[in-house]
Amino acid sequence: MNFEGLDPGLAEYAPAMHSSLDPVLDAHLNPSLLQNVELDPEGVALEALPVQESVHIMEGVYSELHSVVAEVGVPVSVSHFDLHEEMLWVGSHGGHATSFFGPTLERYSSFQVNGSDDIRQIHSLENGILFLTKNNLKYMARGGLIIFDYLLDETEDMHSLLLTDSSTLLVGGLQNHILEIDLNTVQETQKYAVETPGVTIMRQTNRFFFCGHTSGKVSLRDLRTFKMEHEFDAFSGSLSDFDVHGNLLATCGFSSRLTGLACDRFLKVYDLRMMRAITPLQVHVDPAFLRFIPTYTSRLAIISQSGQCQFCEPTGLANPADIFHVNPVGPLLMTFDVSASKQALAFGDSEGCVHLWTDSPEPSFNPYSRETEFALPCLVDSLPPLDWSQDLLPLSLIPVPLTTDTLLSDWPAANSAPAPRRAPPVDAEILRTMKKVGFIGYAPNPRTRLRNQIPYRLKESDSEFDSFSQVTESPIGREEEPHLHMVSKKYRKVTIKYSKLGLEDFDFKHYNKTLFAGLEPHIPNAYCNCMIQVLYFLEPVRCLIQNHLCQKEFCLACELGFLFHMLDLSRGDPCQGSNFLRAFRTIPEASALGLILADSDEASGKGNLARLIQRWNCFILTQLHQDLQELEVPQAYRGAGGSSFCSSGDSVIGQLFSCEMENCSLCRCGSETVRASSTLLFTLSYPEDKTGKNCDFAQVLKRSICLEQNTQAWCDNCEKYQPTIQTRNIRHLPDILVINCEVNSLKEADFWRMQAEVAFKMAIKKHSGEISKKKEFALADWKELGSPEGMLMCPSIEELKNVWLPFSIQMKMTKNKGLDVCNWTDGDEMQWGPARAEEEHGVYVYDLMATVVHILDSRTGGSLVAHIKVGETYHQRKEVSEGVTHQQWYLFNDFLIEPIDKHEAVQFDMNWKVPAILYYIKRNLNSKYNLNIKNPIEASVLLAEASLARKQRKTHTTFIPLMLNEMPQVGDLVGLDAEFVTLNEEEAELRSDGTKSTIKPSQMSVARITCVRGQGPNEGIPFIDDYISTQEQVVDYLTQYSGIKPGDLDAKISSKHLTTLKSTYLKLRFLIDIGVKFVGHGLQKDFRVINLMVPKDQVLDTVYLFHMPRKRMISLRFLAWYFLDLKIQGETHDSIEDARTALQLYRKYLELSKNGTEPESFHKVLKGLYEKGRKMDWKVPEPEGQTSPKNAAVFSSVLAL
Repeated sequence: MNFEGLDPGLAEYAPAMHSSLDPVLDAHLNPSLLQNVELDPEGVALEALPVQESVHIMEGVYSELHSVVAEVGVPVSVSHFDLHEEMLWVGSHGGHATSFFGPTLERYSSFQVNGSDDIRQIHSLENGILFLTKNNLKYMARGGLIIFDYLLDETEDMHSLLLTDSSTLLVGGLQNHILEIDLNTVQETQKYAVETPGVTIMRQTNRFFFCGHTSGKVSLRDLRTFKMEHEFDAFSGSLSDFDVHGNLLATCGFSSRLTGLACDRFLKVYDLRMMRAITPLQVHVDPAFLRFIPTYTSRLAIISQSGQCQFCEPTGLANPADIFHVNPVGPLLMTFDVSASKQALAFGDSEGCVHLWTDSPEPSFNPYSRETEFALPCLVDSLPPLDWSQDLLPLSLIPVPLTTDTLLSDWPAANSAPAPRRAPPVDAEILRTMKKVGFIGYAPNPRTRLRNQIPYRLKESDSEFDSFSQVTESPIGREEEPHLHMVSKKYRKVTIKYSKLGLEDFDFKHYNKTLFAGLEPHIPNAYCNCMIQVLYFLEPVRCLIQNHLCQKEFCLACELGFLFHMLDLSRGDPCQGSNFLRAFRTIPEASALGLILADSDEASGKGNLARLIQRWNCFILTQLHQDLQELEVPQAYRGAGGSSFCSSGDSVIGQLFSCEMENCSLCRCGSETVRASSTLLFTLSYPEDKTGKNCDFAQVLKRSICLEQNTQAWCDNCEKYQPTIQTRNIRHLPDILVINCEVNSLKEADFWRMQAEVAFKMAIKKHSGEISKKKEFALADWKELGSPEGMLMCPSIEELKNVWLPFSIQMKMTKNKGLDVCNWTDGDEMQWGPARAEEEHGVYVYDLMATVVHILDSRTGGSLVAHIKVGETYHQRKEVSEGVTHQQWYLFNDFLIEPIDKHEAVQFDMNWKVPAILYYIKRNLNSKYNLNIKNPIEASVLLAEASLARKQRKTHTTFIPLMLNEMPQVGDLVGLDAEFVTLNEEEAELRSDGTKSTIKPSQMSVARITCVRGQGPNEGIPFIDDYISTQEQVVDYLTQYSGIKPGDLDAKISSKHLTTLKSTYLKLRFLIDIGVKFVGHGLQKDFRVINLMVPKDQVLDTVYLFHMPRKRMISLRFLAWYFLDLKIQGETHDSIEDARTALQLYRKYLELSKNGTEPESFHKVLKGLYEKGRKMDWKVPEPEGQTSPKNAAVFSSVLAL
């Protein structure tokens, strides 16, 4: 930066002061720095002095993480974040360079660059670091070795350098030229003259070189010729700093006044598209440095020399509330830099101290940093000690001189006999994954042993302890993986095994014997399946969401309501939340919170699933609360406002989950500030002490709700940031208490484990005491204790293990705004009155409804499962065959659903089963809410609507919307066909035996949906022919099979009738709800990709009507040729033609089977069909003259209508 106009006190730091290479104590040293420094007669220790320990960092807000001293008392002249490694470089006015590794700022290297001049700029390359001083350019390795040392002319006074490509460097200074240096040959290749001397700052974009001059001007130069293209006269005095981002150039500097130069508080901003100045930005600090920090917006960081920092938008207004303060040890800040990742800021002050500010507790300086090479420890040249008691110790460690004498180990042949080692057993993993072809088995290498090496055993008895002996050779148990013995089988991550038929032959019933619906896990970001199930089994939430409907294309509440409707209709078949997750991926807040995982991260389990699902829990409650606050009912969806939940200004999500609080902030001056707020969930805050004393869950919960903490906050009375005591009091308790457990480290896990052990000991003592107080038990009485009836009185030891969480808790609001919390059991009487008087006394009982747990499994990356207590109404709706009409706990592990004992829901073995989220609900919650569901989808969705495509013409219309007198009735036929495009290709592996195994199926998206009339005078005429607009990248349009071409789904250039998926989805949902019967070919896949659940009695699929058991499925093209004498799908598929053909085939089926009354005669027809197909190899003969596959007669009738 340009140092003209800065504080005059800097002139005291003369270069001669630091001429010696040995560090000495500076005369301007601040005495506060010497508190932890030991001085010796030869000088001062150069080790970094920790000024401040790491502090709590709030996500997304910059605050100080670490401060260290680079060189005591010597001002920092330049700082630079390494672009290749996690390092921060600092140069001083004494010519000394120091590097610090990582966010903890551990000293990595320290060396002298120049003996007399200050370091003016640092730039990192792949193999080393460039240092620029007054007339010297030095390239050094990160450890301090010199790669080259390039001396410039003694008359030069260089200030800035710019790397234009990997081997070319521009160097500028106070002279009237800029040098171009080739880093490969270390020679000057060009000298560019500049009209205005004094280039102290250089930047580069893809359009220009930007040169900042001491005169206050910024010149824009051509990238090839370096000729000046434009020039901005920014400041009348001098230029302090500038930065470029996108189309904006922002500058700060000094203006000429009568008394000299004065810092200008107006930032000059220029639009590079029109090459003119826009409105200056007035800031509230004296700007000395500025940088763009484009994280979510193009915000600017403006820093003053006194340590004030302000963030603001370059085209907006600066807000004084956005100012934070860097507390320099010295009086002035001398340098400022931003990391490439924008997560860290570095400040250097005039006392040699470096301050690191970050926006996260564990920042990274670069998006992709390589591993840093550290110095090897000093190795002592001595022989290692040998332990003769170790049989496996290699004797070759002892050097033996070359000798011709007989060695002691050379036993004579008479005294030795060959004893070959027997081969170890085959690895159980190999046996489990082996595929046999004939008598040869193939299996992937599990890589558990080194190639061609086995353990060397001297004693036969050692084989007892060999790890191989623990692997069973029996076929029994081969499926049980040894490394998963700790994780119960039902808790392990479930995967779908795909075959040639996809999912059709996968046995989901093996994993789910209930009538509740699971959720498929193969969709991206399906880690939230367990939380979707939790929300579904909350009766008020389910009814509220299913009553909601709005006009937003990507509304999570709408999509969640559609998914809940599918879960209602399912009779044990799994559903998939593809449409919900599609809308979820479009929400900007979800991406900003890091909730959208890449496929690679999700498959490898890189993300912390426990933290992820807790953030998702907070996000979904907030998003649903916002979506349901919008009370306007769009005209396009009339009837959506019929829900009883939309009667108040606040959403019902707020009524259910929101907890009203008072936040009190007490400053040490006595000033108290109280403000009201609300939260949708609480996070557990654990006590700091690690003693083994008993600590009830209720106590920890009370501590977390009524949180008290000490923090820095702004005090209006003191007019500065002061230490304050912040407390939180509860005004109103929520109906549903949501708790994030926040067990994200070993510290919290040990706390749960310790409390569970203490609770186990107390429970054993309690139950043994109860038994001893009673009369002596007869033998029958002891047997009764082991019966189910007896277990209610005296639970088994296994049920008491690893339990700390209560099934119920009791809360009471006190008169002084306090909160009392205690554990509650059904056999207890309320401490503050009977249960029936809870409303009068403010006493509430909350019952545990769900727990979401993180399953730790190193092999699969872990998974998330939920324990849910399913209520009576859900059992009654599903009409469970076992007659279960009471509440029952279930385990939901994606598509695996299994009833469990209630104790299993609160047992957490912290080695593999870690709690993440808890849901407690008030007793008799359902009685407070209207649980009626009114279908918000009305017939108006089938009426005509406008297309999203701008170029659509009426002559291109391929369908006629339904008239009011044509509205479908129960049992009406509708021909349906859909076309799809591919978003992600299939992932498969080819085994060594030549067979193909599908790892992950291709991800399809619906592109076109067509419905044709199945009866009436206009039979066969389409009334829906919608092309579905998609914002996701299409990998393959499958034009040969779908007829979809690139551009058909783009609203800018498409000539089709383009709609949103939600609009067409509502039309199909209305048809399903009204009870029509869909006729088509292969409808099961169509409905699956569209994400619809259709009752089986409403589906008439020609692929099954013309099918014989254990025979192949027949294509629509062959059926149409054989039965209807139609040749369809000649060049491409057309959904109108396919839907109409399926209708005609259904009519033909009714004709041949006499409406299903003569199955034997129809069976003969099918036999003839299969015989003909085998003869023709299932291929339709090509016509002599190829014609268009479309039926011209039908299109003429459409035009006539």
